[in-house]
Amino acid sequence: MKTRSQKYPHLLSPGVIGPMSLDNRVVLPAMDMNMCEDGEIEQGDIDHFVARAAGGTGLIITGCCAVAYPQGAASTKEPGLSEDRFIPGLKALADAVHAAGSKLCVQMTHHGKVARVDTLNDIPLMVPSAPRVTPDMSAMADNTPAELQKMGAVTAGKTATFHEADHDDLDWLVRCFAEAAGRVKAAGGDAVEIHVAHGYILGAFLSRADNKRTDEYGGSLANRAKLTCRVIAAVKEEVGGSVAIIVRVAGKEYGEDDGLSTEEAAGAATLFQAAGADAIHVTGWGRNPFSNFTDGPLPDKLGAYIELSAAVKAAVSIPVIAVGRVLPEIGEKAIAAGQADFAAMGRQLLADPDLVVKLKAGTPEQVRPCINCYVCVQENFWDATPLCAVNPALGNETLLPLLPTRTTRHIVVVGAGPAGLEVARVSAERGHRVTVLDSSDRLGGTLWFSSLTTPDNGRLLRWLASETKRLGVDIRLKTEATVASIQALSPDVVVVATGAVRELPHVPGADLPHVHTGDTLRALMTGSGDVSQVPLFLRTMGKLGKLSGITKSATAIRQITRKFLPMGKNVVVVGGSLVGLELAEFLADRGRHVTLLEEGQQLGVPMAMPRRWTAVRHAGEKGVIIHRHATLQRITTDYVEFEVGGKTLSTRADMVVVASGVSAAAPLADQLDGKVAEVHVVGDATEVDYIEGAIHTAWAVATKL
Repeated sequence: MKTRSQKYPHLLSPGVIGPMSLDNRVVLPAMDMNMCEDGEIEQGDIDHFVARAAGGTGLIITGCCAVAYPQGAASTKEPGLSEDRFIPGLKALADAVHAAGSKLCVQMTHHGKVARVDTLNDIPLMVPSAPRVTPDMSAMADNTPAELQKMGAVTAGKTATFHEADHDDLDWLVRCFAEAAGRVKAAGGDAVEIHVAHGYILGAFLSRADNKRTDEYGGSLANRAKLTCRVIAAVKEEVGGSVAIIVRVAGKEYGEDDGLSTEEAAGAATLFQAAGADAIHVTGWGRNPFSNFTDGPLPDKLGAYIELSAAVKAAVSIPVIAVGRVLPEIGEKAIAAGQADFAAMGRQLLADPDLVVKLKAGTPEQVRPCINCYVCVQENFWDATPLCAVNPALGNETLLPLLPTRTTRHIVVVGAGPAGLEVARVSAERGHRVTVLDSSDRLGGTLWFSSLTTPDNGRLLRWLASETKRLGVDIRLKTEATVASIQALSPDVVVVATGAVRELPHVPGADLPHVHTGDTLRALMTGSGDVSQVPLFLRTMGKLGKLSGITKSATAIRQITRKFLPMGKNVVVVGGSLVGLELAEFLADRGRHVTLLEEGQQLGVPMAMPRRWTAVRHAGEKGVIIHRHATLQRITTDYVEFEVGGKTLSTRADMVVVASGVSAAAPLADQLDGKVAEVHVVGDATEVDYIEGAIHTAWAVATKL
């Protein structure tokens, strides 16, 4: 029988790419951190990559590095490769990564039509052909004014112009890549990655959608691949056999009919191998980031590009790297099946840099999961350093390791939601004794309920539950926290993590029995909590579900509600923020006629932008009727009346779910003032900011106790 340490024999086995030998087959793909100053690598960047190297990652690939910096750069904070002054920073990074036990690959790019620094500097964007398609920008309607201002500030509000590359430009570009590779070699780098995807200049030449040329660089696949093949050959000549050459290509482009196909990607890969590539890294790309960013380059589907990497692997004899939400079990399976040779895990390694160490130790359950929230990548849209909703140390690795407490104290946490559990986890990790109280019959609070609509949140809850159990946290469910019951525990510190307060709107009919807040809807679907105001039939169904055990499993509820959902056909959701938008899609996906009323303009706030854009699109595709600038006026037993643009409208409603009126409040903290020595408030009880706010406020308090 396999032990847990044998669970990933393929993923954890040594691998070889060209002249480079790796301890395992886990790869950190390029994730831009935006920490450089004038193209030079700074200590923050080094700390970030070293943390992943020290965590056991076999190969570290840097974020985009501009071969002609500042020309062709997408960010003023991007590393440069165009001058010898960049070598010391590269060498410091390479030396530190090597000292941590890993190998370093430097990604080489010219961003072409998305080189925002060129627009900032009044330089036309280099493209194979002038763009002929105007991108759909309608998703920007759901960006806040502050977001739009930050995005525009990157180019100082300037409009892009374009320049079709001539032969002199292409000769210059080939030299830039070769000389950049020479600097990586001089700095002690182990590999370079030539970026031929995501709309950057080489990827644009390869794609029929961008390349409409009629010279020897346009038309046939061989012609469109010619520029990249020249770059590969020139890099090979520059670095000899001492540095591995990886080529990153989109296994498919999404969103346009003439985007790069998988068949073309496989054919191009054979040409790249012949030109001297040592490995192919297969990504994917949604051609319009405002409509299909979650198709690529950061997909929302698990194992999104495994079939693409398999198609490329069938066409070449050199190693293939798979990427695209590749969790350890997906990577293990893909390598075992011959669909890939290496597995790149980007956002997962942002969430937990120690992933490989934990897999080798036989403790995969200790790996902190990425919840696919896109908070990290959103920051790249305005050149900021990525954040992670579940890992507050991302971007500031000096916060780790956690400092042990000098004096053990008894910490009582009220609330077993994400904020409460994170306080408990961090406090216990540091050596405190922790007791958690919650009136519910299950862990998670709103995190449990949100896992119905967003299954990745369930992975975070399972991890928090597992970690608090491992650390010996005393969790007491079905336990009401009062001043007296808390004082009886003799706490040194009390942390209140009771979540937000939800109120019904002040309109006629808001007190009708078919009007729900998130709290009463959760009570209905889980069979727990106060259901006194829920109609008898629905209460009965909730109790039956509870007795059968269904309501203990979010997965079971998701499945059973596709066949049976104890509510009417017509549902009105009031409030189009994060919760309302996700709930509207969930109900529409289960055959309900859903109308969504949002008082403002933007939907999905505070979802990170790429996820927000996709959620709005999906809601529309599933038939959700959306009214922006809608003011709720009256609820009756059959209808909801609302006003839009001075006109009163109505729609049928068998059920009304109020997802607005959420505010931060912690009355228990006020009651405890002066009754216990020390009180803190975390999570939505202090500021409504959902999972990111819950984890980050909890971390901030627990690391100082």
